[in-house]
Amino acid sequence: MKFGSVDNPEVIDFTLPDDHPDGLKVLQKGKPNSLTEVYVGCAKWNRQDLKGFYPRGTKDELAYYSTQFNSIELNATFYNFYSPEQVAKWRDKTPDNFKFFPKVNQVISHLKRLNNVELLVEEFCESQRSFEDKLGMAFLQLHNNFSPKDIDRLQKVIEDWPADIPLSVELRNTAWFNDASVAKETYDLFEKNNITNIITDTAGRRDLMHMRHTTTTAFVRYVGANHESDYQRLDDWLVRIKKWKEEGLEKLYFFVHQNIEKESPLLSAHFIQKLNQELGYDLKIPATPATQAGLGF
Repeated sequence: MKFGSVDNPEVIDFTLPDDHPDGLKVLQKGKPNSLTEVYVGCAKWNRQDLKGFYPRGTKDELAYYSTQFNSIELNATFYNFYSPEQVAKWRDKTPDNFKFFPKVNQVISHLKRLNNVELLVEEFCESQRSFEDKLGMAFLQLHNNFSPKDIDRLQKVIEDWPADIPLSVELRNTAWFNDASVAKETYDLFEKNNITNIITDTAGRRDLMHMRHTTTTAFVRYVGANHESDYQRLDDWLVRIKKWKEEGLEKLYFFVHQNIEKESPLLSAHFIQKLNQELGYDLKIPATPATQAGLGF
């Protein structure tokens, strides 16, 4: 994942910004300390990216991956439209508690830029329904240059989006955040339609750290920098998530990326172990060379 990468991460201030006060009001609609739905995963399951993760002789990467993690941020759906039959095959390879978080196809978001996409959205959603109860939440990532001048397109897609497919949105143009009136209009749109506002944490784009909740679900896309600071950054997130839990956060979806993805399972294992220790969960800690050697973190 090259988005937001930097050559010298040691010079970046990774301090998490304060929570947006209106976002905290949204969290307070939930019940304090009721965070029971926690999903942590990577962005991909293929062996080429997650080098060193799969035991020798692994024949089915998804089947093994799903024994180690409880979720996947499914970027494959960004690049291709898959048939309901293919989606069902993925579903059937995974355990009962596993969830998929598919990315909305790039033809919808980037090529057509949400313009006249009704039929494409219908096609995308129809295939995702084959995940059945293993569908977590779809996410719509907008292009860096998709700005508020096209908010009418975003509004139409959101208002027409099928109610049975939960949706989150990742905004990558700071014009959505920097103008107070635009931000209010956008967040009101999200809140009214139960759209989760994705929080993106990446080294080279600290300007995207809006920390604004629009539902009682937190969807965090964390991008490590392949640097020792990655672990402290994850520890800082644990502190913030504990605070959100106390405020009323009900669901947490946290996906770990790396510029070089092979380290993602190791970072994820660290994060899950700390979640278990500090927040009292019992999530499976993925097997990595470090955990298998009993080294801990």
